[in-house]
Amino acid sequence: MDKVFIEGLEIDALIGIYDWERRVRQTLRLDLEMGFDNRRPAASDDIADTLNYKAVSKRLVQVVSESGYGLVETLAERCAEVVLQEFAVSWLRLKLSKPGAVRGAVAVGVIIERSAG
Repeated sequence: MDKVFIEGLEIDALIGIYDWERRVRQTLRLDLEMGFDNRRPAASDDIADTLNYKAVSKRLVQVVSESGYGLVETLAERCAEVVLQEFAVSWLRLKLSKPGAVRGAVAVGVIIERSAG
């Protein structure tokens, strides 16, 4: 299976369960791998045939920046739903990181894998 990826997409969001987290926006980082058959766009050399990673990124920026979830698990599920429903993706692996959330760790977060259908 071919994969299209987006790595290190940083988006500011209101997220967290503690009072102080509800008052400040935090930078989250998304890494995605998406299953997509690249043979057609490779043959046509036409962007209309691709999985447009710019469009996926813009949509995720919208979803994340407008969210207000308490848990990264909830936000990760929502992001996966949006990508699977709105883009021609058969499968995805999404890593949502919350840098600086735990002292001594570069980041914490979740990795989920979901399939269309």
